[in-house]
Order: sequence, then structure tokens, then C-alpha cells
Amino acid sequence: MTRVSYSSDIKWSVIKDKLAGKLTTKEILAKYNIKHRSQINTWMRWYKNNELYRFDQPVGKQYSYGQGPEGKEKRTRNERPQNDASRNGK
Repeated sequence: MTRVSYSSDIKWSVIKDKLAGKLTTKEILAKYNIKHRSQINTWMRWYKNNELYRFDQPVGKQYSYGQGPEGKEKRTRNERPQNDASRNGK
């Protein structure tokens, strides 16, 4: 079994679609050719825990101390995709 690397753009698109609530998890899996729903759950957990630096990490890299490679800009909380449900606490 090989590891699959998903681009940062795909990860953010999945988060945006999931927050919008217009697509089911199965539909998102098919749309972005993601192998398992646990991958979406992981990305959602990162998003909810404000671990945004993780979206740009390559497979197998963990920047636990510096939270990302040196000199790379990090996304801020204001850049996160939002929808009405997330703002209302639902």
C-alpha cells in the first residue's frame, strides 16, 4: 500500500465543501478521489483545532516544534473558510 499525497488546495476544498454541507462524505470522497473517510475526518480535526500549518505538510513530515518549515507563510485564522453553520456554533 502506498501513501497518497493530497495538495493543500484539495484539502482546503474538502474543508470548504464539508462546512457548506451541500455534499455528503461519500460524495466528497468520489469528487476528490480520496481513499477513505478517515482522511476527511483528520483534516476536519486539524481545522477545528486550528492546526492550519498541517495542511501544507508533505506526507511523513511532522513539524512538531516549529509548526512548519522555516520561512514559509502560515495561514491565519481569518483565512479559514467559513459558512453560516460554523459561525452559529452548529
